[in-house]
Formats: sequence, structure tokens, C-alpha cells
Amino acid sequence: MNFVALCAIGAEKALSNELHKLNIAILDSTYGKIRFSADTEGMYKALLSLRTADRVLLELASYEAADFDALFEGCRSVAWEAIIPRDYRIIVGKVRSNHSKLSAETSIQAVVHKAAAERLCQAWGIQRLPEYGDSAEIRVHIEKDRVQLLLDLCGEPLFKRGYRTEGGAAPLRETTAAAMLLLSGWRRKFPLYDPFCGSGTILIEAALYAWDAAPGLGRDFAVSQFLIGDKNLETRMKEELRSRLNFNNRIRIYGSDADGRAVSIAQSNLIRAYETVQGKGAGRGIRLASSFTPPSEYWPQVKKLPMESAKAPDAESGFIVTNPPYGERLGDVEAAERTYQAMGALEQNFTGWELVVITNHPGFESFFGRRATSVRNITNGALKSYLYQFEHLGRKTHVDSRRT
Repeated sequence: MNFVALCAIGAEKALSNELHKLNIAILDSTYGKIRFSADTEGMYKALLSLRTADRVLLELASYEAADFDALFEGCRSVAWEAIIPRDYRIIVGKVRSNHSKLSAETSIQAVVHKAAAERLCQAWGIQRLPEYGDSAEIRVHIEKDRVQLLLDLCGEPLFKRGYRTEGGAAPLRETTAAAMLLLSGWRRKFPLYDPFCGSGTILIEAALYAWDAAPGLGRDFAVSQFLIGDKNLETRMKEELRSRLNFNNRIRIYGSDADGRAVSIAQSNLIRAYETVQGKGAGRGIRLASSFTPPSEYWPQVKKLPMESAKAPDAESGFIVTNPPYGERLGDVEAAERTYQAMGALEQNFTGWELVVITNHPGFESFFGRRATSVRNITNGALKSYLYQFEHLGRKTHVDSRRT
């Protein structure tokens, strides 16, 4: 079977590396999308273990269609009855068309829905599909007149890990946080600090990585209700992945924020993430940090502290990975720029460390007062952003910025 994994534009390298480590064969890659081949076990491995993928889709068909008749016939030829359970309704969700004769999204949706419904009604001996109840979501991608019909296997997107019930005013998407960590070169042997930790997303994604915790352990997937799914296999794979959890790995993960409420949320989210990957998180309320006993001495530390007062722990090198406030969503642009200038304090307080910053501001370097070692274009949800990386804080090596 062929699949498509969707990710943030700019995170393709991180996602590709993840697939390689899972021994999953990659077919091809483009902006925000990687095609791969796998069996049912590989499918669940991807759903459970990928940290940077927003969704995993099954490629139902790939064919040429320069008109609506060809679009209809290609869609009708799919063996929908072998995939979709009886009494399910079909939803044709997102449509993307580039450089193709077929471009009217609502018309494409209508034709694909009609073709799939006709095939299913004939197979099931019914007049029409149900309008309510369980559903299967189809996506249509058309590139240069080549149609891809894709079935969403996730239900809720993969960045919804199950541990965050409160995200703060402008939360960072979990999969983008994971991509930041993987692209930065951080590994659990290095200390990590986030001086704008907010609801704790970067810290939690780092902890999940350091604990060898698959990010999908605390949730279910739509595919397990489809005819191609295998709920028993999913359960066995979750049990195997949980057996690999190691909360005694030596990690040094720290975070702080000037907002005391954000710190409280981060602490609760961190506890919930710990419980969720063990299969204990579903349906629980917020646990008070004061009533929680960490599983080991290497528990991430979070405290209320303004960024200017954040100090490096007793380590000569490490990584600051952070998502400072964006002017567009929190406050105003001028306030954000003042924050970027104030971040110069990190040069003195974290000498020798690396700094990794995501922001939508293309002029971050000029306000921070230093050129980045590298700059990547990356998206955070629908927001076009930049991932800046600075090596050796406190050492004014004027490195030319290179954008990737």
C-alpha cells in the first residue's frame, strides 16, 4: 500500500529521517508531503511513532484526469466497499489543484462524492448513503492533471497527542515543535532550555523523545474502524512501544515563562503527557503539580521567570529552543520586536549554547543583533515562519546567514 504523510513545509527533512529510522520505504517527496510504501504494520508504526507528521493518508488511486468524466470514472473504479464499512458516510474534505485543467474545488468535491457514493450504494444495495453518523474523509490532490485520491487514516490530526487541554493564547503546534528539535540537532545528552515555554509544548516534545515515547500512544486512529484496519494489531503495537518507555534516561530539560498561569498549564500538560503515553491519560482532569510524584530524578523543570533572568544550568553547552511571542497574535509587532532585542541577554546568560528560534518575523536577526548560522523557512499551522539557529552564544562570530 502507498501512503502520504503531511508535515509542515520546511519539516520534510525531519520527517524523511523519521521514516528511514522506522525502516519505511520512501517513494518521493515534495513540499509538505512525503509518499511512502508500507504494509499494515508499517502503517500503524507511522501513525504511532512519527513526531513531525500532521496526518497520514492512504493513497486510494492515482490517475490522469483532464476532465470531469475521467475524474468520475477513476474514482468509481476504486473498491470503496473493501475499505469503507457499511453505513458510513463519505466526506470529501480538502481539495488541492495545481497547474491542472480541473480547478473548481466545489465541482471536484461533488464529482468525487457522487462517484464514490454510486459505487458504495451499488455494492451495499441501498439508494443513498447516510447523511449522519460515522464518516470517512477523502482528500483530492490534483497536480498537472494527475489525481490522487487519499483517505484520512487519523481522524483527529496527529499533532493532537492527547496531553494538551489548555494551550495558552498562541500555542505552537506539537509537530512543529518536534520538527524544531529534530532539525536543530538536539539530542537527550544535551541540556535544553525554553525561556518562553508557554504551555510547555517544546519541553514536552523533548521529554517524549528523551523517554523513547511514541507520540501516538495516547490516542486512537480512524483507520482502526475501517475494513483495512486492525485494532488488535494496533493494541499489540502500543503494548510493545510502552514496554520501551524509559523515564530513567538522564535528561536535563528546563523551561520558564514570565506568565505564572502559563507555567502552571505547562506543568499540568507535562504530567498529562507522562500519563497519556502510559495509557492513563484519557478523560483525566488537570492534575495539580504539588500532588504529583515524578517517576525519576530526571523530571523536566519548569518555573516562573522572565526571559532576561533565565540562566544556563551547570553546563558549558546546550540548546535553547524557543517560540517567542509573535506580534500578529500576541500584543503588537513593536512589542515583539522589543522582546527580540531583549533576547540579547541570552548571549551573556547562555554563553557557548546554541539558540533555535521560530518566529514569523523575517527581520529577527537585526533586532537580536546577530546573524544566524542558518535560517529555514517553516510553517507553524498556516503561519509562514522562519527557523533561526545561532551557534556559540556570547561569541560574536559574524557568520553569513544561509537560508534553506
